[in-house]
Amino acid sequence: QVQLVESGGGLVQAGGSLRLSCAASGRIFKINDMGWYRQAPGKQRELVAGITSGGSTNYADSVKGRFTISRDNAKKMAYLQMNSLKPEDTAVYYCNAELNYYSGYGTFWGQGTQVTVSS
Repeated sequence: QVQLVESGGGLVQAGGSLRLSCAASGRIFKINDMGWYRQAPGKQRELVAGITSGGSTNYADSVKGRFTISRDNAKKMAYLQMNSLKPEDTAVYYCNAELNYYSGYGTFWGQGTQVTVSS
């Protein structure tokens, strides 16, 4: 069974920082693209940042210059460093991974971690 588990969310004041982590586990052969998404109340889930297996990254315009996505392929981990947080960054953040595993190829999601930024 493949699982993605996020951690690192919490409550922070505007201007503060948080670092989210995503751990992949199970019979995984290779993790391809990974990404962080977020969903605020009443809004659609949106891509925050993505990273390929080779390390190429892309960001939503709203977080460019403030957030940094990274990964450790050996540890099957992805990270999202979030700086200069704003109240509008408040959302549930989800980790996403496209991977090859024992049953084939698929896209998996974590359960989400809440990030709340107070003004």
